[in-house]
Amino acid sequence: MTAPKVDDSEINADRLARQLRRQVGQAIADYRMIDDGDRILVCVSGGKDSWVMLDMLRELQARAPIRFELMAVHLDQKQPGYDATILPDALRIRGIPFHIIEQDTYSVVQRIIPAGATMCSLCSRLRRGALYEFAAGNGYNRIALGHHRDDIVETLFLNLFHQARLKAMPPKLRADDGRNIVIRPLAYCAESDIAEFARQRAYPIIPCDLCGSQETLQRKAVKRMLQAWEAETPGRVENIFRALTRIDPSQLADPVLFDFSALGVSPPDAYPEPPARPLDA
Repeated sequence: MTAPKVDDSEINADRLARQLRRQVGQAIADYRMIDDGDRILVCVSGGKDSWVMLDMLRELQARAPIRFELMAVHLDQKQPGYDATILPDALRIRGIPFHIIEQDTYSVVQRIIPAGATMCSLCSRLRRGALYEFAAGNGYNRIALGHHRDDIVETLFLNLFHQARLKAMPPKLRADDGRNIVIRPLAYCAESDIAEFARQRAYPIIPCDLCGSQETLQRKAVKRMLQAWEAETPGRVENIFRALTRIDPSQLADPVLFDFSALGVSPPDAYPEPPARPLDA
């Protein structure tokens, strides 16, 4: 009897799922993102990144030797034309517990930001504030965000070029409010893999229409630069990300991070006076 032929696309889809699961699991382990008993608020915008993050965390939850709680949360920002039924319906079908935060950040951004100016920064701050307040007020001790490897590398270059700082997005950090721990389980995952996985799973993607999917020109330029580098030398973006995990403070120039002033300082008697030279030398 001839064995049924296996579709190559199914094999590739399974391989990609295992790869993403492994990368998320490794990031969680490396940075101890999740502990037994954690209550995790998973921020779901409806975009590809947050959908993949949610699925990966649910699969790991089913396999992990520890117990932790997941709650999907979505912020309805009251954009005109936004269909508030798409995401709740999709989450209900999948049996995922969720909460919708309703906050009219759209009107706030429209009122404060001049026409034509970039809205992303203020919009992001308002979203974070709403999510942090909900997490702290409802007993969630972790907030999961869907930033991936490419987001982290892009942010590094944005800060380098425009802020003169070596700063990116850490996989885990304490939020500015001091109450919440933010985790980024997709920190090891490439955006291209996430996009392909989202296409395979056919998630109901909800675009950000607050500003016409507005993205800063600087981030677009950095993304194009990295894509060109990657096309010229595959693996370059991964190497840049790995460099962020292998920092040698003594080989940089930050006097706060490394005590350069202590180098070469010795007690007065550490070096004796050199012997006198003969007069005829």
